[in-house]
Amino acid sequence: QVQLQESGPGLVKPSQTLSLTCTVSGGSITTIYYYWTWIRQPPGKGLEWIGKIAYSGSTDYSPSLKSRTSISRDTSKNQFTLQLTSVTPEDTAIYYCARLNEDGGVRYDYWGQGTQVTVSS
Repeated sequence: QVQLQESGPGLVKPSQTLSLTCTVSGGSITTIYYYWTWIRQPPGKGLEWIGKIAYSGSTDYSPSLKSRTSISRDTSKNQFTLQLTSVTPEDTAIYYCARLNEDGGVRYDYWGQGTQVTVSS
């Protein structure tokens, strides 16, 4: 059974960098067909896709966040990390990591429980 767990600070000051890590267990982040994704949900709004890192290590980001976003990975720890720079209160959201599975279809088949991040001074 694959499990994903987000970790990181729950409070970040404006203009600072938000950094979250997703630890994956029960499967390798280098397995073909899997893309490791960050998604967020601001209060009262829908889900917003932030970006992903592929099994190969290549990355893809939302155009609206691309200039501030970086996703990296540590294969020795089976973790991937989100960094979002120059945060504002509009970046306050529940942040989820999820696995996008493109083996025989396209679906998000595993999610972390989500972690609340508040941007405030």
